[in-house]
Amino acid sequence: MARKPTRAPAKKKQPAAVETSESIAQQTQAFLESGNKIEVIQSGVSGQPSMAAKRHIKLGNKQVASQ
Repeated sequence: MARKPTRAPAKKKQPAAVETSESIAQQTQAFLESGNKIEVIQSGVSGQPSMAAKRHIKLGNKQVASQ
């Protein structure tokens, strides 16, 4: 009876990142020259919309007094 392997097979390494500040500057310049604009977002603001539904949560069993 053959033994089951105890480890997963090794995965190939991802290629090394080769972006440099110079290549990023060139890409940014090409982006701006093509007519696009860079939008500045305030710190702490998420770019992803919230997927959760907004709910009003009522705590306790208090009854609203009728007037």
